[in-house]
Amino acid sequence: MIVVDTSVLIMALGRRPGVAMSTAAIVLRRLIEADTPLAVPGIVCQELLAGARTEQHFERLRGVLEGFPILVADQRTHERAARIAALCRWSGVAASAVDCLIAAQTVTLDGMLYSLDKDFERMAPHCGLVLFDAG
Repeated sequence: MIVVDTSVLIMALGRRPGVAMSTAAIVLRRLIEADTPLAVPGIVCQELLAGARTEQHFERLRGVLEGFPILVADQRTHERAARIAALCRWSGVAASAVDCLIAAQTVTLDGMLYSLDKDFERMAPHCGLVLFDAG
């Protein structure tokens, strides 16, 4: 399972007419076309929708997100996120609560995280997070 982060979705969905598709968008499209199991954490869904510029944009984004399974965090996932935050902090790595939750959901699924956010690269060695290599 590949868990898709906000940074990838923004690059994939933020293309303006006449502008070339980003590498992230091309890779995501290939994953979708290959029927690769993909999922989006609920908090990523929230982040993406919160960035909508208009009601129409919100509805368009919502429509796109309907095509992905949405991961919902339970108590154990939140506890794992807290442990990840502590492990990172004890190792001198700053990690936001949102990033820790995304990492926890990915680790819980034994999946890989597809993200362009370098914070996850710093977190990964401390929490068992596996990053998807789009290269």
